[in-house]
Amino acid sequence: MGIIGWILLGLLAGVIAKAILPGDDPGGIIVTTIIGIVGALLGGLIAGVLGLGDPLDEFFDISTWIAAIIGAIVLLLIYRLVVGRGRTRTV
Repeated sequence: MGIIGWILLGLLAGVIAKAILPGDDPGGIIVTTIIGIVGALLGGLIAGVLGLGDPLDEFFDISTWIAAIIGAIVLLLIYRLVVGRGRTRTV
């Protein structure tokens, strides 16, 4: 699967990750989709290195989607932890 496929998959994984982890993200939808793209790429590469299926092979393979979504969720959680610390909430 080429880089365009991973970008498309990352956009969709970012939307799914946002649906799984709703809330007020620092940065909005654009940052969330970028995190989805990067998370999908990292998730696919890490899953490939660990030998968990072959997520880099097929766009419609379930292991590809699981790796991309988990990567996007993990990266979104890390982003929330890092960026969210400097924000203060006012009621």
